[in-house]
Amino acid sequence: MADIREILANNLREHRRKCGFSQGQLAEKAGISSQYLATIETNRKFPKPEVLERLAKALAIETSELFSVVPSPQHELQQLRNNIIGEVVEAVKQAFAEENKKQKK
Repeated sequence: MADIREILANNLREHRRKCGFSQGQLAEKAGISSQYLATIETNRKFPKPEVLERLAKALAIETSELFSVVPSPQHELQQLRNNIIGEVVEAVKQAFAEENKKQKK
């Protein structure tokens, strides 16, 4: 079984990606440097509790979810919601891009 640092690194990276954030975007939202976030995600550093709380808040999750090994049903629903929102945002972006191309012609 993975140790707590590996669990944190994996969960943090997974939650960040599911929210559609780059490391820089999440770091900015959490008030830390992107380099520091990278060291957490690669299991080279372990953050203080206040940093964990800021990261969870930026990801709109409970701090405990950063250490969860088995996702809860609520977590699964939140992931599904985030995925749907992400897909809708991408579809809207594509529609705008196509419309802009048509208008330029």
